[in-house]
Amino acid sequence: SMLLQATCLISLQLSISCCWAYSCHSVESSPDFSLAGDYLLAGLFPLHAECLQVRHRPEVMLCDRPGSFNGHGYHHFQAMRFAIEEINNSTALLPNVTLGYELYDVCSESANVYATLRVLSVPGTHHIEIQENLLHYFPKVVAVIGPDDTNRAATTAALLGPYLVPLISYEASSMSLSVKRQYPSFLRTIPSDKYQVETIVLLLQRFQWVWISLVGSEGDYGELGVQALEDQATKQGVCIAFKDIVPFSAQVGDEKMQSMMRHLAQARTTVVIVFSNRQSARVFFESVVLANLTGKVWVASEAWAISRHITGVPGIQGIGMVLGVAIQQKLVPGLKEFEEAYARADKGALRPCSRGSWCSSNQLCRECQAFRTHSMPTLGAFSMSSAYNTYQAVYAVAHGLHQLLGCASGACSRGQVHPWQLLEQIYKVNFLLHEDTVAFNDNGDPLSGYIIIVWDWSGPKWTFTIVGSSTWSPVHLDINKTKIQWQGKDNQVPKSVCSSDCLKGHQRVVTGFHHCCFECVPCEAGTFLNKSDLYSCQSCGKEEWAPEASQTCFPRTVVFLAWHEHISWVLLGANTLLLLLLVGAAGLFAWHLDTPVVRSAGGHLCFLMLGSLAGGSCSLYGFFGEPTLPACLLRQALFALGFAIFLSCLTVRSFQLVIIFKFSTKVPMFYRAWVQNHGACLFVLISSMIQLLICLTWLTVWTPLPTREYQRFPQLVMLECTEVNSLGFMLAFAYNALLSVSAFACSYLGKDLPENYTEAKCVTFSLLLYFVSWITFFTVASVYQGKYLPVVNVLAAMSSLSSGFSGYFLPKCYVILCRPDLNSTEHFQASIQNYTRR
Repeated sequence: SMLLQATCLISLQLSISCCWAYSCHSVESSPDFSLAGDYLLAGLFPLHAECLQVRHRPEVMLCDRPGSFNGHGYHHFQAMRFAIEEINNSTALLPNVTLGYELYDVCSESANVYATLRVLSVPGTHHIEIQENLLHYFPKVVAVIGPDDTNRAATTAALLGPYLVPLISYEASSMSLSVKRQYPSFLRTIPSDKYQVETIVLLLQRFQWVWISLVGSEGDYGELGVQALEDQATKQGVCIAFKDIVPFSAQVGDEKMQSMMRHLAQARTTVVIVFSNRQSARVFFESVVLANLTGKVWVASEAWAISRHITGVPGIQGIGMVLGVAIQQKLVPGLKEFEEAYARADKGALRPCSRGSWCSSNQLCRECQAFRTHSMPTLGAFSMSSAYNTYQAVYAVAHGLHQLLGCASGACSRGQVHPWQLLEQIYKVNFLLHEDTVAFNDNGDPLSGYIIIVWDWSGPKWTFTIVGSSTWSPVHLDINKTKIQWQGKDNQVPKSVCSSDCLKGHQRVVTGFHHCCFECVPCEAGTFLNKSDLYSCQSCGKEEWAPEASQTCFPRTVVFLAWHEHISWVLLGANTLLLLLLVGAAGLFAWHLDTPVVRSAGGHLCFLMLGSLAGGSCSLYGFFGEPTLPACLLRQALFALGFAIFLSCLTVRSFQLVIIFKFSTKVPMFYRAWVQNHGACLFVLISSMIQLLICLTWLTVWTPLPTREYQRFPQLVMLECTEVNSLGFMLAFAYNALLSVSAFACSYLGKDLPENYTEAKCVTFSLLLYFVSWITFFTVASVYQGKYLPVVNVLAAMSSLSSGFSGYFLPKCYVILCRPDLNSTEHFQASIQNYTRR
């Protein structure tokens, strides 16, 4: 790598030598550009503006073109002279040692390379000696201040790097220069664009500007800045609607600038970031004024934020609002007076160069420059702050020499200084300069900050207001919004968005290429819009719900038929009353077991019927409270089995009466077989076993389990059992329905039996009530699956049990209790005789 760089240096040296051989014969010195001293510093300043032209020979361009004088570079030039004079006049920093300087006008790339090679040359010669060991290398100067922009600084830093000659730039802010592997001896007193880019992105975030245009200047400063801005802004959700680069050769009104203005207008962005050097920014804003682009917020990079070169553009006060990042405002005490004294000094008349010579090896001009009071450029706030960077750089070198030469003892040693030794000391400096700390980090960047400014045209002249500051690291932005006077209605912050924000709970559906351009669509029920992701609705958790267009989920309400509810108290009271009636009826029948009424009702069979009804009634308690596994297993199955036993008994009781009174004489063989084989008991047993087998199959194959149901109601969690929709439940119910039809048929056949033996009317009524109850239940269940469905189920079951008890047992209890005269053998015989006669 070192050999390659050395080869490049030799090639450049040959090119400069050819230049001198062609056009340089004699050189006259100029005291303004050089000063003798024990240790020399070089200063590279653009005293004339750059001239872009096609060159046909490898020669250094002359700088003194008409109207090309650069006042901003002149202030840097004077700041270095002033700093060295101030240091030499002080006995504290470098006692008994003086600093000298060689100042160069770097008006072009060729002049910059020429100046750099002059710096590297061996004193007294025009040659650069390539040394393998830097211990034997002593160039003309120990450090270099400048140059100004990134392109020139990169060239100079690359040339000085192999020799480790300290280079401290006052204006080159590109991030690429912080790479120590490429530029090991580069430092600067202006903040790196890395922090400027982060500050601008924070500025966009602070004002919620997400739809912006981005314009840069050609070259490392603008192009790298634009690229970094695009990368970081995009990561923060900012969309770049338009991006372009102003070329070096751009002119106001040319096709390129007209096209840029058209596209900028079509982008419809309120905010435009202009990350450009002063020259390109001037062309850009002259084009903006020409195109009449107004009503925008222009975000300025530090290179032009408070530059009079830009504020002097005719008509620029009408383009909108300028909000910018600028280097901190610093004052070089005495610099203004120094410049004024320099301009007033008698320098004699302007001296043309003799034929074939230059007026100064440093000025590179045909006519020696002399500054007078009437021609001295104004030292504005931008130039003063920028000149302070040069002032700082000179003092940083002086403090490095102070440590290297051991000046703390009161006298400096005058030994030879290797540039690499001084470089080490400059990295270590940490001192106060007019109450400002001067120090460098490991990348050679200063530990300073920015100010945030707003242009102010309210007075007779342009000025700016400081509205905030930026410090690091990490980068922190502090803005006083009350100081900003926005140009919009009611002093509102202007919006720069492609699409307006959506209403709450509406997701953004991107339309086109940019995520900032979108349509608003409400989130569906059961989903919500999280603020961390505005482009997709997220599903709520299983235990949560959300209405349409919601920003959050809500806990679902867990519902079941609780014990403490009023409807539960009513049902529980009614069921308990039914149980008490069943128990009372059983006791009554037991007390009157031998009476004709009890014997005609079935005798001991009545207790099985009452017990089955009581079992069904007990099952209804399983419908209350939070469902559990035992409750789910027993509540429907126990009811189905109990009611099946009751219906089997009712069927066989009615069937027996029909056989006794109607078929005993007609089919005596069947009657005898029925009686001898205990047909009634066998039928009840077989019928009950069939239902028991169905219920066991149901509980085994389609096991009713407690479950949490989420689908029916978005805001509710239904606690229930799974039996209602199972095939086992339907089979058990279908079997009971079959038994009901059988009981109904047998009762109907016995409608004309003796009065004391027929229950056709009451049984028919109770069975009809049974059918109506369950038809009602299934109808309700088909349209309603809410919290109170178990209530309907309990009512249907209780209605079935009550109708069975009322239709069969209640009339008999009435006879026993209220009509004992009908509960006699004589009355029953009379009824049978009347039936026989009919």
